Amino acid sequence: MGTKDREGFLKLFMVYALLICIGFIYLYPILHMVSTSFMTLDDLLDSSIKWLPSSLNLSNYKQAAASMKFWSSLGQSIIIAGVPTICNLISCSIIGYGLARFNFRGHNICMGIIILSFVLPSQVTMIPTYVLYSKLGILNTIWAFILPSMVGQGINAPIFILIFWQFFRQIPKVLIEASKIDGAGYFESFYKVALPSAKPAFITVALFSFVWYWNESYLTNLYVRGIAGQGMTSLVLQLQNFASNYSTYSSTAVSGATSLNESINMAGTMLTVLPLMLLYFVLQKQFVESIDRAGITGE
Repeated sequence: MGTKDREGFLKLFMVYALLICIGFIYLYPILHMVSTSFMTLDDLLDSSIKWLPSSLNLSNYKQAAASMKFWSSLGQSIIIAGVPTICNLISCSIIGYGLARFNFRGHNICMGIIILSFVLPSQVTMIPTYVLYSKLGILNTIWAFILPSMVGQGINAPIFILIFWQFFRQIPKVLIEASKIDGAGYFESFYKVALPSAKPAFITVALFSFVWYWNESYLTNLYVRGIAGQGMTSLVLQLQNFASNYSTYSSTAVSGATSLNESINMAGTMLTVLPLMLLYFVLQKQFVESIDRAGITGE
């Protein structure tokens, strides 16, 4: 079991064995999806083939990408997730800074409303929100996501405000006071002192916001895509309607398309999650450090 200064072999073996088992539970669906996406129809019917396909069948990805209109849907997905994320960063950082640095009448009431708006299920406000967007004329447009995020009311915006609030509270007040002595105003202190120190919070909020907007299918289909199917779409919506999209593609394809099977389904799923996997892979270190420094665990 080891000592205080040195960990023993048995303890390390148990810890790593537990971590490997937990990691395999999370990786198993991804490995199964990748393996199946390269299989041919014969591989699917062959009971002796479980993990390694007989050959890398790239036609599954080509047909899935064509039926999903991958590049067009990818660009629209980036716009749907990226533009509201930028608006969330601006609005939530300003709101969080104001709540962290200013004591005003009704401060606690504002904090209570923010927490209540996060706890309140979105289904409760869905119909009134739809009616409001209809009167504003922003249904079936990206403005249904941009406009709320500009005023701190985007998807899960309350938790982003709390992240910035928690982070800005950790900045020493003497830094803000020193900037005021040097003649800086409120916005200048925020821009030149608070924002440069808030990089971890910005990375955390940006990643969470982008992923949540990317994966949001119901609200995107309701507000942006529209009930009639007019407006912007996303990879998640294309995957949601993958069977009907592939049926349309196979009936109009110039070259013969194979019938829809599990491999093509898995290829379409892989194309949908691949951008987020690449994003996490590139920003993994910054993401972990940001969560630690932003203090969202309550420490």
